[in-house]
Parts: sequence; structure tokens; C-alpha cells
Amino acid sequence: MMEKRREQGKGVKKASLPMQGLGAMGNLVDGSMVGGGKLGGVEGNMRVPRVTILVREFEDFENFVGDVARSFSRQRPDIPFIAVAENPPYPPLALPEGARLLVLSPSPDQPPQTHRPELNVQTEFALLVPDGVELDHGRQIERLIRELEGEGGGPVRLVAAPVLTRSAVQCFHLHVNLREWTATYTTAASGSSGSVCTALQGDAVVLIRTDDLFNLSVPLGRPLMSSLFVQTSLRGWKVKLLEGPSFSTSHRPLYSSAHNQWKADSRLKEATNVMMRGFGLKRVVLPDGRDQWFGCSKETPRCFGTVRDDTPEYLYVERWTPPCCLRALRETAKYVINILESSGVRYWLEGGSLLGAARHQDIIPWDYDVDLGIYLEDVQNCDYLKNLDSGSLVDANGYVWERAVEGDFYRVQFSEANHLHVDLWPFYPRNAVMTRDTWTEHKQDVEFPEHFLQPLVPMPFVGITAYGPNNHRAFLELKFGEGVIENPQYPNPSKKRLDKSRILGS
Repeated sequence: MMEKRREQGKGVKKASLPMQGLGAMGNLVDGSMVGGGKLGGVEGNMRVPRVTILVREFEDFENFVGDVARSFSRQRPDIPFIAVAENPPYPPLALPEGARLLVLSPSPDQPPQTHRPELNVQTEFALLVPDGVELDHGRQIERLIRELEGEGGGPVRLVAAPVLTRSAVQCFHLHVNLREWTATYTTAASGSSGSVCTALQGDAVVLIRTDDLFNLSVPLGRPLMSSLFVQTSLRGWKVKLLEGPSFSTSHRPLYSSAHNQWKADSRLKEATNVMMRGFGLKRVVLPDGRDQWFGCSKETPRCFGTVRDDTPEYLYVERWTPPCCLRALRETAKYVINILESSGVRYWLEGGSLLGAARHQDIIPWDYDVDLGIYLEDVQNCDYLKNLDSGSLVDANGYVWERAVEGDFYRVQFSEANHLHVDLWPFYPRNAVMTRDTWTEHKQDVEFPEHFLQPLVPMPFVGITAYGPNNHRAFLELKFGEGVIENPQYPNPSKKRLDKSRILGS
């Protein structure tokens, strides 16, 4: 992929792009002195530029992009400056001569290269600059380039300098687990010459090789820093945050009114939601251990559709149950178990839920519901169950109790909107064997000796103590086959098999 991009890049740099689209200096930037006559129509004493300035993170209703462009132009007029926006800003940007605007949204009357940033950045490096930043002297840029080149193509693929003060930027380790739809931040230690980590938070100027930037799936997504480091951390790249030199700014805070700050915060929240959905991240664990959720809730539909052939859609794209769905299943299971116990309904963990309790003391990481067996004769003890011969009941906490349309059993859904659920399977004893009047096609849905339930025994499950059969191993092997606890597999291997090498690690 990297080689392909470099080859494409070589072709791009040879392509003829309109000069008015490249600013006053065309594709020239910072670098070594060129002597001896003319180069491409430019006098030989001009410096060949190596970096393009990109300002991506700004709001159209209030910004200082024009001031940023003028600051960089005063110190280094040879360096191309591009402001990047999704749509034409309104009011329009007031950019100085030589600086230009790149709009990412395609327009049907324009050629494709007009809206493709990889065809508009013609230099070796790209410098990602926040709104309002000022360039005090060109040596700041040269220092960043030297630092990145000094890494020699190792894991450090980005170098950053703080805006205002080093303490304004935090260095984190970011671990992205796409299989579990989760990004986890932990604090990184700071060193004397700079911190090396996988993500930054705060105001910073970031240098990256242009080839690396445009080898990312979404190179200029917003929020820029979050989008950038999710993608680079997945590639094993690191960022070096220098202790100095810092970049200055005369525009902090960025917004002149509380209303504009509110608008900016609202747009940031919206952009973050869009980015997380696009990357398939449902949960972000912050450095202090708090969770941010970007998936389903009690007020929204669950994250996946109707399950076919016991194989939910997320398994086909090498993912497991979204963590927001697991959270809802745990909440529903704890709620239902509490009501059954307080009502005097004997229950036990069944099927895959018992298997999850035996393996993980929790729901199986790729499961999509919770199964409990109950004694049919105890149904009359529970007010929520005994009147469910027809219709459904929404209780005071928003859970939906109903007789399942698929057969002779009960279902408790997380909410009317979100159909994550616990299934209650009614059994009764006949000649010391637990049986039912109707059966499903699930292989584990079979009769079993009642002695497994005499007595029921406590088992840890979803953070509480639930009840299960007294010999859960023999019970599970009766239903699923020998060695089922030690040999995990997806519910329908004929449709999708578990790659067991992926069980360990992320």
C-alpha cells in the first residue's frame, strides 16, 4: 500500500496542475538552495519547499485562518498554505495572496483533482496547524523536519510541537480494538527530550510525511487530531511531542462569545459522533477510566438487525458484539434475574449464557441475547409473566415483557426501541426429565435430567450472582458436546467459523 502511494505520488508530482490552484509559488517549498541558473522557470536562488501548511480544524462562523496564513507568509513566503474545508465557508475566508482554499466536497462542474487533497499537496511533508497559530520564525518548521528525519523511518512517523505551552498538550497511549468496537486511552510518561506516544490531546502543530498522511483512509477527517491518531495507532505509528519550541498565538480563546463557543462545542460533538460511527467505534475509555458511548441506548435501536442462521451480521466483518449492546444485555439480565428471584420463580442460566458464565463469568463476547430456563409452574408467581397470554407489557422502567412470537416462551426486551433481550424458556418435569411442549431448532434445546437443577447453585454472571445447574460442565456437554467450554466456536460454524488464533490478544 505504501509503495503504491509513493508511485502514485511520483505521477502526481509530474502532473500539470493549474498555477492559480497552487498559490503564488506553485509547488515550491522549504529545502536546500538551488544554484546555477533556473529551475522550472524559477530563479535558482529560490529555496525548494519541502512542506505545505494545512489548516483543517476551524469554524466558518468565527476563525482566524487569514491571520494564520499572513503569519506564515511573513516568515516563509515560499511555503504553500492551504485551508481545507468540507464545504465552502460562509462567510468566505479572507486569505492573503498565495494562500488558497481547498474544498473537499465534490462539485459536478469541477475536475476530480480539484477536491482531492493528495493531488494538491506537492511537498514531502505536511504541517497540520490549528486555527489561530502564529509562526515566529522559520526555524520552528526546520526543527520539526530535522526531528522527523532523525527518526529514520522508525515507528515515530509524526512529530509535534505544542501551542503556547508544553502543559497544554497531553501525550497518551491509544489502543484501538476494532473487533470490540473500542478505543482505550492511557496516560503516557513524559521524557526530558520529548514524549513518544500514540495520541495527543490539546493544541499542537503536527508534522507528517505527505505519503504517510495520504495513505490513511480518512487523512483529513474531523475532529482532526482524534481522526488522525485513531488511524495512525492502528498502523503502529507513534508521535513524538517535543518539549519545544512551542508555537505562539494571539487568539486564545478562539471564540469571542459564549454563544460561538457553544456552537463550536456542538459541532465538535456532532463531528465526533460521525467519525466514531464511520470508524466503527462504539466505546471510548478515557484516561481516567470513564466511558464515552457512541452506540445504541434505551432510546435507539440496537446496533444490528435480525439475526439469520444464528450468525449476527457483525461476525461476517470480523467483529464481536458491540459493547453498548453487551451493556444493554447485562442490564436487562440483571433486571430480569432480580424480578424472578423476588417473585419466587426458579430459574437457571441456559445455553450460551451458561456457557458464557462458565468461560467468562459474563456473556460470550459475540453473543446477541441471554437465555434463562424457568419452571413453568412458577410463571404464576410473577405478575409480569402470568398475564402475557396475549399482547405485551411495558413496565415502569421501560422494559417490554411479551410472549415470543417465535414459539412457546417469554421475552424481555431492553426497551420498545431497543430489542436486545432476555429469553425465558419454560420447562416442566416429567418422569424426572425436564421437558417442554414445543422446541426450537437450536441443538442445545433438548430435554435433560431434573437432577441438574436439584439443587441450583450460584454462579458469577454479568457482575452479579445468578443460578445455574449444579454440574454445569456435564449439563453443557450434554447440550453442546464434549469439551465445549475449552473449545469456543461461533453458533453456526457452517456460516462463519471462529478463527481461534484471534481469541488471544486483540
